[in-house]
Amino acid sequence: MADGAPSQIRQIAGGAAGNLVEWFDWYAYSAFALYFAPAFFPKGDTLAQALNTAGIFFIGFLMRPIGGWLLGLYADRQGRKAALTLSVALMCAGSLLIAIAPTYAQIGIGAPIILLVARLVQGLSVGGEYGASATFMSEVAEERRRGFLASFQYVTLIAGQLLALGLLIVMQAVLTEAELMDWGWRVPFVVGALCAVVVFFLRRGLVETAAFKAVTAAEHKGLMRRLLAHPRPLLTVLALTAGGSLAFYTFTTYMQKYLVLSAGWSKIDATRISAFALLGYMCLQPLVGALSDRIGRRPLLIIFGVLGTILTVPAMHAIGGATDRLSGFILIMAALTVLSCYTAISGLVKAEMFPANIRALGVGLPYGIAVAIFGGSAEYVALAFKSAGHESGFFWYVSIMCAVALTAAYLLPDTKKHSKIET
Repeated sequence: MADGAPSQIRQIAGGAAGNLVEWFDWYAYSAFALYFAPAFFPKGDTLAQALNTAGIFFIGFLMRPIGGWLLGLYADRQGRKAALTLSVALMCAGSLLIAIAPTYAQIGIGAPIILLVARLVQGLSVGGEYGASATFMSEVAEERRRGFLASFQYVTLIAGQLLALGLLIVMQAVLTEAELMDWGWRVPFVVGALCAVVVFFLRRGLVETAAFKAVTAAEHKGLMRRLLAHPRPLLTVLALTAGGSLAFYTFTTYMQKYLVLSAGWSKIDATRISAFALLGYMCLQPLVGALSDRIGRRPLLIIFGVLGTILTVPAMHAIGGATDRLSGFILIMAALTVLSCYTAISGLVKAEMFPANIRALGVGLPYGIAVAIFGGSAEYVALAFKSAGHESGFFWYVSIMCAVALTAAYLLPDTKKHSKIET
């Protein structure tokens, strides 16, 4: 970067801080879902309430493509900084709405409708955040350390989820289960909204990337037409995201519920093991990112595809049968290590496929479509398979989609050698 290393570090830190808050807010929903589900839905069995909250979690994902499209266009026309600032403002609004939402007992069907609206706003925010963040962090990173520096997108993404789980662990220790289900579940959404306000002002201090500044006024016109002129990168992003996001949400977001509902663990044990596993997973991201700077991006994507295809089914069966907490942790960490070969470099690989004038849109839109269909539905599909008595069918589904990602990775020229990010 022309401004030098110190400026680069500040840029990466500024983009990462916002990403962390975005994903803390997003994952707080999943981490606390077991506690707030009865507040928004009629009384019933635990599995039915889990299905209801998972359904709204999935519907929120349907806004991802719209967010990727609208904020992608905004980022490619008005700048990465402007899009990142807008996305965190939207996330703040969604979190605040959940924090103050009345319950089903108070207003009936209006309660889940308010929850749905809040998740739609958050989905719009996160859908735009991914493309803008991946583009911004890839463009400000120097070429020789681009994999390492860009991996902090997922470091902060995982850190946001980890902080949500960490807050849950603390609250489980200081509050009773009745207090958590009564009012405690509102706390993370208040915290998220307040942190988003801080990051909003932090992001206003970011410096626009040189790559965006170099785009001419004429290149800002007809962005959708220009994007459709790159069908192969679009299909590649779709395929990689389909398999990668499904595996990611299976082994992170859904894993906590899987340990409770299928392995028979207590909520507290499942939360703690998930938190420790996510901490290890977070630390793996920069290591794998740095490895990609040495050996390239494509070999790592192929490793993820091959091992994800072969090992998902036996790994999920083994985790589901793990009664010993240490063995469960080791199995989850093994799966997350394989997954790191995708997540550490996923945003960078996608950004390296597109020219600067359509980069945020090219990353955000196909990512949003694929993650809405496959990643966002992971929890709901898994619970539906379980409810139907065919839980292992979900494991095979994940394995097949990893094979789809493998095919895309195999056909992909190594983006490290053929990057479209200006050096």
